[in-house]
Amino acid sequence: MTQDGTQDGTTGAGDQLAGRQDTSGAGREFRVLIVPGVNPDRWLRVWQERLPDVPVRLLHADPPDAVAALRTGGTDVALVRLPVDRDGLHVIPLYTEATVVMVPKDHVFSVAEEVTPDDLADETVIRPDDDLVGWSDAPGTPFTGGAVPTTPDAVDLVAAGVGVLLLPQSVARLHQRRGLTARPVVDSPGSAIGLAWLVDAEDDLTQEFVGIVRGRTAGSSRGRGAPPAGRVEQKTNAKKKPASTQRGGSSRGQGPSSGTAKKSAGRAASPTRGARKPRRGR
Repeated sequence: MTQDGTQDGTTGAGDQLAGRQDTSGAGREFRVLIVPGVNPDRWLRVWQERLPDVPVRLLHADPPDAVAALRTGGTDVALVRLPVDRDGLHVIPLYTEATVVMVPKDHVFSVAEEVTPDDLADETVIRPDDDLVGWSDAPGTPFTGGAVPTTPDAVDLVAAGVGVLLLPQSVARLHQRRGLTARPVVDSPGSAIGLAWLVDAEDDLTQEFVGIVRGRTAGSSRGRGAPPAGRVEQKTNAKKKPASTQRGGSSRGQGPSSGTAKKSAGRAASPTRGARKPRRGR
């Protein structure tokens, strides 16, 4: 745990550490903060391909602490759950997760492929203080057995058969345990994930990560990983094929070859078929 409330992590392609020194990229690291349920590995793999000299330091934080870590300089970018306070931030939505309901495996929901909001009407719904779905008017009876500070606390109550819990699908996978299962809830609000970074702290490395997350190719990148213009031009020129030539050295489009000309001349010199020979005088 660091002083800004984040946790260092070494996950997948982000398993490298280095000291931060400048903003040009050389001799520094790039810090990416994620909240539970977010998996950035596919983006970090692309980063390593484009910027192998700039290691990534992966940080972890709970959703309420993610933006605070960003504002205090604890990370360069953050993958957060939306909505967040956008003051002083650039924020781009990335995707929305489906909502599931977590229940004991002997619950009636376990035999269904999906659950509707009406199905929740007779259930006790546990809503922890760090609720990640934000379904304020969710059907069902709210749990009134005392404060539930965190999602893990709520999962314990579900395991004890006290009630059911609404979660983003990826977070439900994180808390999956023996005796529990989850089913999708149709027609329910999802949980949106977005990328956030400080307006005043934008640099080439930040733009490179933004481009990777948005799916830009290396050639269209605006960050430090963009290839030099000369390299792109050389690749384009290398694809052009030289004009092909015909036998005898004559180029295509410059008239017939000598062999063709001889055949044409021969046909022109030969008598026409069917022409009458002149009669000899008697």
